[in-house]
Amino acid sequence: VVEMKYGDSENLPFEDESYDAITVAFGVRNFENLEKGLAEMHRVLTKKGKTVIIEFSKPQHFPIKQLYNFYFKSILPNLGKWVSKDQRAYTYLPESVEAFPYGQKFLDVMESVGYTNTKCIPLTFGIASIYTGEK
Repeated sequence: VVEMKYGDSENLPFEDESYDAITVAFGVRNFENLEKGLAEMHRVLTKKGKTVIIEFSKPQHFPIKQLYNFYFKSILPNLGKWVSKDQRAYTYLPESVEAFPYGQKFLDVMESVGYTNTKCIPLTFGIASIYTGEK
């Protein structure tokens, strides 16, 4: 049974070692304090529990890198402004992706708060990545 709860990712309202698995899709880059949010997720994991995160990353290889940057920085904000009338929402996305540590840098942050056996699996030419870690 999955039950939705509203809460602060940096101060989860759950007991230590409450969950066998934690998943986050495209939300970790929005944590106000990345280390604190990841540490809270780690705290509520059971021993041998697993966290799986999918998050945007940045392609590194030609021509995907150039196409991605052009789309994300030029087309998406204008398309968003036209569709939603809120350009700021669509300029925030590329800004938040740009600021987010991806690949090994993100794994280093996960490890710094206690995760072990961390892995990064790039998807779609590096546009997104799946990160996993265990307690």
